[in-house]
Amino acid sequence: MASYLRKGMMEASYTVDIAETGKDGLFLALHEDFDLVVLDVMLPEMDGFEVLRRLRAQKQTPVLLLTAREAIEDKVAGLELGADDYLLKPFAYAEFLARIRSLLRRAPRNVRDILHVADLEVDLIRRRVRRADTRIDLTAQEFALLQLLAEREGEVLTRTFITSQIWDMNFDSDTNVVDAAIKRLRAKIDNAHEKKLIHTIRGMGYVLEDRS
Repeated sequence: MASYLRKGMMEASYTVDIAETGKDGLFLALHEDFDLVVLDVMLPEMDGFEVLRRLRAQKQTPVLLLTAREAIEDKVAGLELGADDYLLKPFAYAEFLARIRSLLRRAPRNVRDILHVADLEVDLIRRRVRRADTRIDLTAQEFALLQLLAEREGEVLTRTFITSQIWDMNFDSDTNVVDAAIKRLRAKIDNAHEKKLIHTIRGMGYVLEDRS
């Protein structure tokens, strides 16, 4: 289910990270600045209720709780632990996405909603990109790739990592899929400017940074 939801959300231009266990999910939620956490109650190593309890002890990131448990006691427990919304499985994807959007609208505006790298501006809420005050039109996939690079400004991202975050596909990372996507993005972001922001690190991957 996680891969299915991730694919749909990425098609809707959201950037998504997945944790396979409760412990991994808690670690990510505590150490990354996510706009929203989608939390399944039934997780290995640590169930969703315990993840939520520990998360709420430190952060107030909005949480959508997913569960197959129909008992009213479980719903009450989740909400009292701090869940912002509750969705019973199985559910329609359209309803899931509507709840995501509703929670994001209600959440306080994050100072990281607009990312800046040199004269490049990436607006994560309006899904708009500008460079040197000129608007740049990107496809949903190009925007997701640029957002990934901008959120990790100065960090070298391997082809394997980019593949896992943007395409969620199991294919040979040595193929030119990532390279081709970067080339298209560069054409829109860098080609018209003397200062280049997207850089290739030979044998490693790509990085977005201002080297001036």
